[in-house]
Amino acid sequence: MAKIAFKTIDDYIDAQPDASKPVLHRIRSILRKALPATEEVISYGIPAYKLHGRVVLYFAGWKEHYSLYPAGDRLVTEFKDELSPYKISKGTIRFPLSEPVPAKLIERIAKFRANEAAQREQSKIAGSRKGQPHS
Repeated sequence: MAKIAFKTIDDYIDAQPDASKPVLHRIRSILRKALPATEEVISYGIPAYKLHGRVVLYFAGWKEHYSLYPAGDRLVTEFKDELSPYKISKGTIRFPLSEPVPAKLIERIAKFRANEAAQREQSKIAGSRKGQPHS
């Protein structure tokens, strides 16, 4: 099967199995609300949210689950108890399609990732100011 190059998140969701479409629309809605300052894009063939020119969060639908990426060590540690029912591996959190969407958890994860991106951006700005002469 040839890989499809999606142009929009709508295209991506429309191409998914009927059973996963409502869940993916819900995930998108949660992420849009939690990440209003981000840009929606397709990156690596899946939906992504960019802030300060960098992707802060991806999501994807699969046959029996949907996933959020990346789930780094800080994120997994921060949400350890809440993530315990879900499979986490190689920076991926897998949520079963057969269970209710944990909207509040996904919203908090999205905001955590956006905060990490904002902190990186602030560090970058502060670092570039150190080398400038004072007026």
